[in-house]
Amino acid sequence: MPTSRYERAARNAGFHGIAGLDEAGRGSLFGPVFAAAVVLDPVRPIRGLDDSKLLDAERRAVLATRIKERAAAWAVGAADAFEVDQINILEASRLAMKRAVERLPGACDYLLIDAIRVNVDLPQKPLVHGDARCFSIAAASILAKVERDAALDRWHHVFPEYGLASNKGYATPDHRQALAEHGPTHLHRFSFSPVREACRSLVWPGYPVHQTQSQQGELFACP
Repeated sequence: MPTSRYERAARNAGFHGIAGLDEAGRGSLFGPVFAAAVVLDPVRPIRGLDDSKLLDAERRAVLATRIKERAAAWAVGAADAFEVDQINILEASRLAMKRAVERLPGACDYLLIDAIRVNVDLPQKPLVHGDARCFSIAAASILAKVERDAALDRWHHVFPEYGLASNKGYATPDHRQALAEHGPTHLHRFSFSPVREACRSLVWPGYPVHQTQSQQGELFACP
């Protein structure tokens, strides 16, 4: 179960705006990877925080509402499928986390992150399985999951044949069957092998090598 020991240790070291960070959707075949940053208020505790994967959808929704009401600050960021295919899913996850941190209202001076480091100029502590060990990371995991699930529910109405409302874009048997029957949409992640294997009309050339940011953008520019 997560605890507040890491937040307490950071406050004892003199930090005040301690944000937990986590992502949702890293293993999905479709759409953006989401991330959330949450600065918990130590005087307004939230009972029941846990790794979002261990909570059912109804409980996550209740906790997400409480997080937004009681946290000192929170923000959500994302990196879309095109960015995933440009820079790989790990770097896209870092980018989504960076965007979440940059959108936080108020000051943030320390980061607690699930397993990885983020490219921001702030002290940070990566924690393996952080969403199961640290309250603020658990809160971020819940918020990122709820926000991404809501986005996939909306995309389901655009692409109903893929069952996105139920599978959330993951490689479930029904999603893979839909890919085999219909091929991928333009919002599927072509850098993921099940998507490439389902696409008969496109050969994905791999991640860009030694491309500048502007050149990478041109690879996915719309005419």
